[in-house]
Formats: sequence, C-alpha cells, structure tokens
Amino acid sequence: MPPFSLPALHAALARLPGFAALPMDALEPLPLKGVAHDHVRLRGHGLVARIPRWSQMGLDPLTALDHQAAAFRRAEPSGHTPRLAAVLPPALAPALAPENGLPLGALLVGEIAGRTPRLPDDMPAIARALAALHRLPLPPPEERPPLPAPADPVAALLAQVERQADWFADAGLAAEARALIEAELDAARAARLDGPAPVVLVGVDVHPGNFLIDAAGKAWFTDLEKLQYGHPAMDLAHASLYSSTKWDPAVDAALTAAEVAAFHESWAAAVPVELAGMVRPGIKPLRRLTWLRTLSWMARWSVKGATLSPGMPESLRIHMDGHAADILRAARIEQVRRDWS
Repeated sequence: MPPFSLPALHAALARLPGFAALPMDALEPLPLKGVAHDHVRLRGHGLVARIPRWSQMGLDPLTALDHQAAAFRRAEPSGHTPRLAAVLPPALAPALAPENGLPLGALLVGEIAGRTPRLPDDMPAIARALAALHRLPLPPPEERPPLPAPADPVAALLAQVERQADWFADAGLAAEARALIEAELDAARAARLDGPAPVVLVGVDVHPGNFLIDAAGKAWFTDLEKLQYGHPAMDLAHASLYSSTKWDPAVDAALTAAEVAAFHESWAAAVPVELAGMVRPGIKPLRRLTWLRTLSWMARWSVKGATLSPGMPESLRIHMDGHAADILRAARIEQVRRDWS
C-alpha cells in the first residue's frame, strides 16, 4: 500500500483556503508511473497532489518537501514546469497512524494536460524545455540553497558515482560486466574537462518519461525532486542515454547516434552561443559519468528495490527489475560505452 491515505490527503487539502468544501470524490488517484511519488488529480481544479513515497536524496520529510517546493518555484519561470500551488506538511493529520496518514507530506502543483513523449520525434521539444531551464538567470551563491549547488559540479557527480558504486559488488553482476564497469570508473576518474565548467539550473532526473507533451507540442518537465545547480551536459546525457529512454515502459525507445546528435543541436540552437560552446567539451565525459550514476543507482535498485518503493504494481516492478538486469549486462554496457569510447 502507498504510504498515505486518501482521507488524510483530503483532510489536508480541506485546510487550504478555498478547499473547505472539496468533495472526497474529487480526488482521483493516478496510475503509479515512477518509483518515488504517488499522484492524485483534483478533478475540476486543474491541480495534482504529488505525494512522496521516499526521498531519493536521503532527506528527512520536512527537508525533502522544502527542497521540492524550492525546485518548483525556481523552475517555474522557465515556462516548462508545473506551477507550485501549495505545500502540505507531513504533520497535517496527527490523529492518524503514520501508515494511514500523510507522513511525507505532499505538494499541490498545476496539472499538465499532455501525453507521453514519442521518440525520436519529441526530442527537439525536450531539448527546448531543457534549454529554457538552463537559460534561467543564475542566482548568487547565497541564494541557491536549499537546492544543491556544488562548487565543482563535475567533481560532485563523480563523488556521487563513487558512493553509489559500492552497490555494484552486491548486485550479482557477471565478471565481464564488473570488469567493464571498473574500466569505465577508472576512465571517469582520470578524465579532465578543458576550460571552465558552466553552472546552470539542471533538472537531473530528465529521462523522457518525466516529460509530458501538450497539444501544441510543447514539452513540460514534471519531476523536479532532484533539481540542482550543475553542468548542463548532465541533462543532455540523462535525457538521451539508452538507460533513460528505456526507463519508462510507455516511452521504451533507443536513440541512434544521429538522433542524439540532432537532440544536442536542438538544444544548442535554443541557448546562448557562449553557453553552447562552454558545454561542448563536457558532452562526452559527462555522458559517461551520468550513465555511471544511473547504472550504480540501478545496481542499488536490483538489490533493494522491493524495500525502496513498497506497494508498486507488479507490472511496473517487473519492468524495473528487467530494465536493471538489461543495462547491467556486459553486452549492453559495451554497446552504451561506444557513445564516448
């Protein structure tokens, strides 16, 4: 079962201005698509409640909710993310048992009417949405928290990979796969970027399944949990790698090298020339690092998936387990690493 109840959500919503008369039957639970959030539509209000199942960043409930609220506020000026309407703190239903309440709180965000992306046709729209995020003015350092803003985003990404790499040892990988991964880790450690690294607002979890395409063909980025300040090549990689385009079973596509190149060109055409030039040297090195970040996360999932997101539909769990097994195979690792080797 999900870690919340509809009555608790309804009680929390009824405390908001203008929602005291909200009928219970206005709440429409949506099918679970990802591993970290449940979503409930408020029929007739153009809003969706976004309810965390767990914090992928390892944050306590209040900190995680504050981070997500800040992420939606920072990204909204891009015009490609839902608006934040309200924050429902975790302690809104103290009389209920935690497992039947709203223990992780929720966000109320604008509903985006749209469909799942179709690849490769919608990759230019995704590129423009990312470019809109990346073009946002960079606030001074003291105004960037609570979003992460590492002084060296590339070093921080490598450090994250190193922390998560411990899961490779527990994932039961074939010896050939382990050897290939170790070789890629060594190459990532030795890589150096030429010139200064650009820092912008990045979406991080920008696999195509986290976008919706509206009737006008505009792409909307909907999962802002991991938003931070970092190198835009991280987003270019995560949006187009095999491990990402196969993540969501509703997307289930694999891009050719030419299609990835066209995606990069669409993004470069939508950002300032100076930014495109600064990002170019980092595209291949950060493609490797971003892939290692995903691969190590999936190694963790292959070990602990059942406990990380309890109550998932069996069909989604089967897909996730199968995807993890696929991208951690030696043959698939060898295929993906040709992107930069």
